[in-house]
This record gives sequence, structure tokens and C-alpha cells, in this order.
Amino acid sequence: MINIGIIGGSGYTAGELLRLLANHPQANIDFVYSTTNAGSPVASVHQDLFGDLELNFTDTVNPNVDVVFLCLGHGKSIAFLEASLFSESTRIIDLGDDFRLEKDAAFNGKSFVYGLPELNKNQIKQAQYIANPGCFATAIQLALLPLVANGLLNNEVHINATTGSTGAGVQPSATSHHPWRIGNMSHYKAFEHQHMGEIIQSLGQLQNGFNQEVLFIPNRGDFTRGIFATLYTKVSKSFDKVTALYEDYYSNQPFVRVTTDSIHLKLAVQTNKCFISLEQKGDYLLITSVIDNLIKGASGQAIQNMNLMLGLEETTGLQLKATGF
Repeated sequence: MINIGIIGGSGYTAGELLRLLANHPQANIDFVYSTTNAGSPVASVHQDLFGDLELNFTDTVNPNVDVVFLCLGHGKSIAFLEASLFSESTRIIDLGDDFRLEKDAAFNGKSFVYGLPELNKNQIKQAQYIANPGCFATAIQLALLPLVANGLLNNEVHINATTGSTGAGVQPSATSHHPWRIGNMSHYKAFEHQHMGEIIQSLGQLQNGFNQEVLFIPNRGDFTRGIFATLYTKVSKSFDKVTALYEDYYSNQPFVRVTTDSIHLKLAVQTNKCFISLEQKGDYLLITSVIDNLIKGASGQAIQNMNLMLGLEETTGLQLKATGF
């Protein structure tokens, strides 16, 4: 069995990890760290786990676990790792943004690999430390990787993507408060979202000299979970050839589905899948990408990375059914 510790156990991503790991055939949850809830049952916070997980939160760590998931707020992982030592064999997967950019990937002798399996699968298999991608970044990169892998992203890219309220985290804010969010919609951080750095980094990794503008408008949606992203750009190849390139790129990627039919958000919600739809609109290629922001955009992808790091079948514990309706 894989002994696992979770740091920052009271948030949405930690809750999603617990739900998935409780049903993972190789996982044993050793401890769930939360200084604010220490001594209380995990199910007192994650109430849907009542009767399924008899475990209390703790404010101490077991430094010898096999895998640690960091579910802390962005910018807090470095401080935690400076204060907490784990064994040299412990694998660390950070769901925050501290180590996602190449310039930040090295820390105290640890080198973090960017954990997008459809981009860096071979490196992930050899890694000990993983920087899990952001949710918007996951949906957008998966929509564009086949183009940059074939040197075809040679015009500016326009992106409009909407996320559910869980993307704002468990702590309430003015724009995640239910009376404000319900029946409402707004954009935020237009053209300057924090995930832009990792997106541009990955596009340049596959297409040398990539320097096109990527214009991204993130939106807050009137739903709890999921990301619905639409992108368009001019592409020189025919639509049939582009479709074939997408199908070929993702042919060995178990969680990505490519179609020319229209798609909707509930295909992906509650799963670790990304659905990608391609359409020809005049001179433009229109790409739609949908994921669950808490699973493929966070906790499910983190477990996918764990599986790869430990030599397990990539899909272990992640064969999940969509909401559907």
C-alpha cells in the first residue's frame, strides 16, 4: 500500500483528494494535516465522507510517508517545506503554484517537474517532486498542445473560459458568496491571470520561438464546479488534417477525448477527463475544452501524477462517471 499524507486538509482540493484516495485500491491515508481542525474528525469538515473515512485531522506529520500532497494556499508551500522535513524517499506533489514556473522549480536541492501528464509524462515517471498544474492552465493547454507540437500555433489565440465557484477556494469572498454568484456572471484578471505564465511556458516548450499573443479572459460562472473554455485561432492546415493531428496526439492519453461534435460541461464534471471539440469557422479553428476544475484541474490530476511516479496504471482510482444530468 502507498502511505499518503495530505497537508492543508480542510479545503476543496484536499476534500476531493480524500474522496478519490478513499477508493484508490493502493492508497492508505496515513494523516490529514490541518492546524485549525486538529483532533476533529475529517468527516466533520468533509461530511460526505461520514462512515467512509474514520480519521481525525492532526497538526503533526509523519515524515516517512510515501507521498505527500500539498493542498495549501498559493505561495504557502515553500514556507511549509522549509519548516517540515520529509524523508529522502518521500514524493511530494504540490497543488499550489509555488513551483510551476521553470524559474521557481528548484528548491533546497529539490527539482519540481511540471505535472501535466499529456506534456511531460516521461519526466513525471522519473520525478520525485511534482508541481501540479493550475485548473485554467490544464484546460487551455490541453486545447492547444497538438497545435504547438506540430508548429502550427502561428497566430494570436483568443480564449474565453468560465469556472465554477469552487475555483475560488473554500474561504468565502465577495465574489464567491452565494447570493452574489447565483444568477450572475463576471470576468476577472482579463489578460493577466496567474496561470498565463505556465501556459506560455508549456507552449514554448513544444514550439521553439513561440511568441504569439495569448489573450485570455477568465469568467466566474453561476455553478459550483467545472471549466468551460473556448479558444480560436487561425491555422494554416485543413480542418481534416488538424483533427487528425489532435486524434494522434491524444491517442495514448486515457483521459482526453477529441470530437468534432458539440460538447457541454457535464460530460466532464466529476471525472478526470478533458473533452475537446474542434470546429472550423471560416479561417478560424474553434476549440472547446471542458474539465472538472477540482479533479482533472487539481486533485484527480495529482493522483494521475502519483500513479505515474509509482509505476501504477495511470487510470488507477480515476475511473469515474460524469454527472450526466
